[in-house]
Amino acid sequence: MVEPAMTDDVIKYSTDNQEVISGAALPEDQESDILSLRPERLSAYVGQEEVIETLKIAIQAATERDEPIDHVLFHGPPGLGKTTLAHIIANEMQGNLTVTSGPALEKGGDLVGILTHLEAGDILFIDEIHRTPKSVEEFMYPAMEDFAIDFVFDKGVHARSHRYRLKRFTLVGATTRVGLLSAPL
Repeated sequence: MVEPAMTDDVIKYSTDNQEVISGAALPEDQESDILSLRPERLSAYVGQEEVIETLKIAIQAATERDEPIDHVLFHGPPGLGKTTLAHIIANEMQGNLTVTSGPALEKGGDLVGILTHLEAGDILFIDEIHRTPKSVEEFMYPAMEDFAIDFVFDKGVHARSHRYRLKRFTLVGATTRVGLLSAPL
């Protein structure tokens, strides 16, 4: 039987006098565990068994090749864990996660700025990727395929092109409207 006991600064619910709820401050290293409701590893993710199994295989293969995981697109209704899976991929691959959304990328320069700051093995998560403007998508294709971006300087007869090599990254896209994605994505 659980018996609640209250004091000035501590509320206890215990069957064996072990403190369960406390008003005392947590050590910093435990604070993030309590505040995060999002699983951090595939082993802690509940549901979507087929997706999880596919991701396990892809992550294991990428790890054995010592390469980033291939680009990933998650689609489905809201609330199925697309964003959570992007966080898990970053944790499993030990890469930094950069999060943005399609509508936030208003022009090509927005995406270029993000891509040029990614390190090898980092994960770029674009939520609502179906809402990415076409002008931004044009920068996305060579970045995903060749890990490079082409810049054109000047105009007319003075125009010249420069190819900027990107570090190998993984793009994870999420959409609730897969039918609105452009054909190349």
